[in-house]
Parts: sequence; structure tokens; C-alpha cells
Amino acid sequence: MAHTREEQLEAFSRLLDVMNELREKCPWDRKQTFRSLRSNTIEETFELADAIQREDMMNIKKELGDVLLHIVFYSKMADERGEFDIADVCNAYATSSYIVIHTSTAMSRQRPPRPSRKIGNS
Repeated sequence: MAHTREEQLEAFSRLLDVMNELREKCPWDRKQTFRSLRSNTIEETFELADAIQREDMMNIKKELGDVLLHIVFYSKMADERGEFDIADVCNAYATSSYIVIHTSTAMSRQRPPRPSRKIGNS
């Protein structure tokens, strides 16, 4: 069921297109603000946590989609205000100390390279 990187990027691009269209054409989406979405975001997060607790993979997938939509939504609203966009959100994670910590932790778990053995007469 794994998708290629290209398929993943196309899916994410479609999500961004959907958000752009909703923000332009849907009165409910157009009037939302950071504050008005807050309680919905909390609710979606609790629904995700509940699905995780039950190990209900179908609902985990659904709720992850709902939470992802909220991340895209907040990023879109911030972009409209000239603050940041979804690329900034992704890049903030990719350059965060969290990545540095995980990278150094993973590196410390690796075994040091073994010295090469010479075969034959030396």
C-alpha cells in the first residue's frame, strides 16, 4: 500500500488545492479564524488520540487527515496575513533541534566502523 514519493507529493498538492478552493469559495471556510478553529482542532486531536488508543487504523487514518487539514488551514490563514505558509511549517520542523536531537541519537546508536582486515600476507 506504500505510495511513491511522487504520489505522496501529488496527494499533498491536491490537499493544498482543496484548501485554496475552500478558502475562496466556501463561506464557512472563508470566515474561519485561528480562534474560531481552535475548539474544532482540539476535538479532532482528541478523536485521533481515541482512535490511537483503540488501535483503530481506519479511524487513525481519517483523524490524521482531519488534523492535517487543520495544519494546512492554519498555514493558509497565516499566509493570507503574510506571516508564514505550509512550506515554512515543514521547513521549521526539518531544521528544528528536534531533528538534530534525533539525528545525533540515531548516530550514537550506530556501531563504530570496524577496522579493515588485511587478507593474505602483510
